[in-house]
Amino acid sequence: MPGAGDRIAGRYLLQEPIGSGGMGVVWLAWDERLERRVAVKCARLDDDRAARRLMGEARNAGRLHHPNIVGVFDFVDEGATCWIIMEYVPSRSLAQIVTERGPLTPEEAGSIGCQIAAALAKSHHEGVVHGDVTPENILVTDEGIARLTDFGISRALTSDVTHSTTGSVRGKPRYLAPELAKGQRAGEKSDVFSLGASLFMAVEGRSPYGEAEHLMAYLARAVEGHIEPAHRAGPLEGPLTALLEVEPRHRPDAARAQQLLTRAAPPPPHIQEQLHDSRTGDDSRTLRLPRLLRGQGDFTPFMLQLPRPVRRRRRPLAITAVALVAAGAITAGLVLFGPWASEDESGRTGAADAKPSATAPAGAIGDERTADPCGLLDAASLGRFGGTVLDPDYGEFDRCDVLVRNNSGDDNADVQVNLDSDRDDFDDVLSTRLTGGLTVVTLKRDGKACERAVLTTDGKQIRVIGKQLGKVAPDPCEMADAATDHVVGVLSDGPVPRRSSSPAANSLSRLDTCTLLDATALKRLPGVEADNQDRGFGSWACDWSSDDGNREVEIQFSRDNSLDADDGTPVDVAGTRSYYWANEIEDDSCTVRTPHRTYTNSLGDPTTELLQLTVYAPQPTGQLCDSAREFAAVVVQNIAKGLGER
Repeated sequence: MPGAGDRIAGRYLLQEPIGSGGMGVVWLAWDERLERRVAVKCARLDDDRAARRLMGEARNAGRLHHPNIVGVFDFVDEGATCWIIMEYVPSRSLAQIVTERGPLTPEEAGSIGCQIAAALAKSHHEGVVHGDVTPENILVTDEGIARLTDFGISRALTSDVTHSTTGSVRGKPRYLAPELAKGQRAGEKSDVFSLGASLFMAVEGRSPYGEAEHLMAYLARAVEGHIEPAHRAGPLEGPLTALLEVEPRHRPDAARAQQLLTRAAPPPPHIQEQLHDSRTGDDSRTLRLPRLLRGQGDFTPFMLQLPRPVRRRRRPLAITAVALVAAGAITAGLVLFGPWASEDESGRTGAADAKPSATAPAGAIGDERTADPCGLLDAASLGRFGGTVLDPDYGEFDRCDVLVRNNSGDDNADVQVNLDSDRDDFDDVLSTRLTGGLTVVTLKRDGKACERAVLTTDGKQIRVIGKQLGKVAPDPCEMADAATDHVVGVLSDGPVPRRSSSPAANSLSRLDTCTLLDATALKRLPGVEADNQDRGFGSWACDWSSDDGNREVEIQFSRDNSLDADDGTPVDVAGTRSYYWANEIEDDSCTVRTPHRTYTNSLGDPTTELLQLTVYAPQPTGQLCDSAREFAAVVVQNIAKGLGER
């Protein structure tokens, strides 16, 4: 028998048991390689087939990355004993909470249900059916964050089955979908039923099949489709009725279930923010490729959770990781935001307009509008790689670059810093380390690009990217490491430095993109909902989507050297020469770029602030690009109003 102090796979040090079940003991362990706490499940199996089945289920769970899913990190096969290494989540199961406290309020149950529905929408999109959604497998932290665990693992571990007159079924009869009780295979809709049954138990204190003395009685009621009426569900009565529909084809999918639960019992603001951060299924950003421009030029796309193509410096309009916050009502007025460093065309800085932001703790990004990414870069510290120059006016407003030049004065490398409101789920992690309270994530090199991430103390992240631009160029990982060390050094003494002065009076940086289209304007693309709004870093990007996630309108502010025919086909947008490009970002998309203003940056180079608007919809290209142009015209007019232009 394993005991405290034992090591699994030479790296997981068992500390203390934290749970047990029919499959064995769950241990709290310390991952000595990555220096983090993990939960380790010990499974004793009788044959190789069971081990292969368990490994397959663990592999399925391991590819799911979502804030409401307990992650699976590793699988260790030691013959008769297998170990599943999982994320450690300090929490109690929903079953424990109900046992200790009694039934939950509809609002509490609805908040949990919204989060678990979001987790199921993600897993179903990835082709993974949970198969055992029960109160025991729903974990809830003290902050009310719900996490779904044991994706298929319980089924893989269980050799015992419940027998019915129609055959053998797996699962807990109290929460089993009727079709499973009849011997059919588990599917996405059976997961939805089990979620409904778990929430029914949370508010009513019993199974939707009522109370019975023997498990076979529950199974018989499931076969009959006998569902008890709810008495304490209140606003959840309608959603629970839908989720517990006996006929699977009449049951909503997980994404729709999330909507129903959210509308009936809106979660607290911090839960709503998380749900917007991780939308999946019906209106999810994570179901699409990130809204990035396809790679061009000499370098190869690098990877985060999904491919993030790198573009040539001519047009680097890739959107950074977006913070999806709970959207408020869209007002008729346009919001002007305050200071951050930029010079206007005449060189005036407008420092008198600057206002100090609230003091942020060391290691934090703090207020997004005033955080200065250039304060995290030092051109001189990268001097060993060649001639260096700081470029503060390129790409997104949350970005800063250091260009590295060869002996001929040509740009042959670039080091880029981006500020992100939320954190990515990284693939291809080489290592993580703790430095002065900050976590630094080192990712594998991908072609001519190399990336690091610094996880800040306020739950955000800073991405540092080294890129080779020429055939002969410095090592991108060495550049990224050097820049990351400087970032960590700056943050060890305080937060991200503040921008010291205000932007030009007519800069796009003063606007909130989410106010530039209202519900009336969004009707131009049927199905897109004003409430389905995702806000980007500093409010310099915003998108609106349809409930099914197939239609979307996206606004982004950025900067470029200029706009010309290389940027697409010329088109007139509200009297301004603009450019459109169909299917550039992804299929069924059309992007319009419209220049806003041109000024000379601190390097003496002409710089253009621009609006990029993209429409995503399954429509003919001509119709799609007409829609994008019409939306862009509305936005241009609203920009003029917001900045007081005539």
